[in-house]
Amino acid sequence: MAGLTKDTPYPTEIKLHQKSRILDITFSDGKAFQFPCEFLRVYSPSAEVSGHGPGQEVLQTGKKMVSIVKIEPVGNYAIQLNFTDGHNTGLYSWDLLYNFGLNQDKMWQRYLQRMDEAGASREPASRASTAQHSCK
Repeated sequence: MAGLTKDTPYPTEIKLHQKSRILDITFSDGKAFQFPCEFLRVYSPSAEVSGHGPGQEVLQTGKKMVSIVKIEPVGNYAIQLNFTDGHNTGLYSWDLLYNFGLNQDKMWQRYLQRMDEAGASREPASRASTAQHSCK
């Protein structure tokens, strides 16, 4: 939240699409971003996910089907997202969300690369094990 200034774009509309699991955010400068719930979950700003400093990030696996069940405003600077997997910590400030929007493609590719390097799956554990068994 260190990047919040009087010039920081702020959301003028936040809309959750439950079926597609997409969070649309339109900012005051006219830019609009579509965030898959999975993206927001795996890049949660919580200490549990992002750690307490660079290099302490915890790779989030099995989050492909996660959705947002509740969006709570936090003052005039952020929202808190409650996900279907029970995760609800971390504040998504306006500058963080705006930065996510500007860098989403690069961030997503990095996430997929990290998943590949770890031999991990985006599928929830029960689906991933079912898929592995059906391939034999």
